Amino acid sequence: MRFSKLLNILERRISRSVTTPKRNKLNTLYTRLRPGAPVTSEDLANLGISADLAVHYVRAGWLTRLARGVYRRPNDTLVLEPCLVVLQRRFEGLHVGGKTALDWHGVRQYVARQPVLQLYGWRSGHLPAWFTDRFPAEYHRKRLFDEEPDVLRHAGPFEGAPKAPRISAPERALLEMLSEVGVRQPLQEARELVASTYSLRARVLQELLEHCTSVKTVRLCLQLGREGGLPWAAKLDADKLPTGSDRPWVSRSEDGLLVIKP
Repeated sequence: MRFSKLLNILERRISRSVTTPKRNKLNTLYTRLRPGAPVTSEDLANLGISADLAVHYVRAGWLTRLARGVYRRPNDTLVLEPCLVVLQRRFEGLHVGGKTALDWHGVRQYVARQPVLQLYGWRSGHLPAWFTDRFPAEYHRKRLFDEEPDVLRHAGPFEGAPKAPRISAPERALLEMLSEVGVRQPLQEARELVASTYSLRARVLQELLEHCTSVKTVRLCLQLGREGGLPWAAKLDADKLPTGSDRPWVSRSEDGLLVIKP
């Protein structure tokens, strides 16, 4: 009886000595993890939490597995912005752009009941289900400017906040939106959005247009800006912009025939 009792005491002590480091690492993780933010296997590894230990945490109910290599705290509701930051590490050049970026900057024409997040990146890919199930979104591979994916032109953390998702400046977002005209973007809505861009910076727009790889986008920006009498349109130096040949740019879409003159 005495030997059996001693053995039980030793077993409990060994169990506590093994469990304590696990709990200490878990406490460190909970302290550093932002509320609403997913955590990846790379994040866990940086905290000394191995893949096997992560499995143990999941089985114990201390972490919830979202997908392979992605977790969250149990009963935690994911928040959009930290989720985007995690995606940026997996998708080269990923950023919020187009109509979504314009909306975040206060340029909007209609308020959608459930707006679809417009995300742009450098390479082809598919957004993970753990993200799209919570945040309706579309991902577009687009190389609209002469640039590098790690140094995007006029795209940076939203409102300059640390650890904020990367977003296009309003000038870049306008051109990304215009690049979709004739594909996914109705021309009339684009025209109405352009009419709301009085405060765009002509200097930034000029720089982006000079490095734009889409003749259609350059021409459409000039055409709609002039039609709407926008202040920035009068300040652009069209002679320095890549407007292509002297022939009109023509495209047929659901809106009908789109003709953009040189």
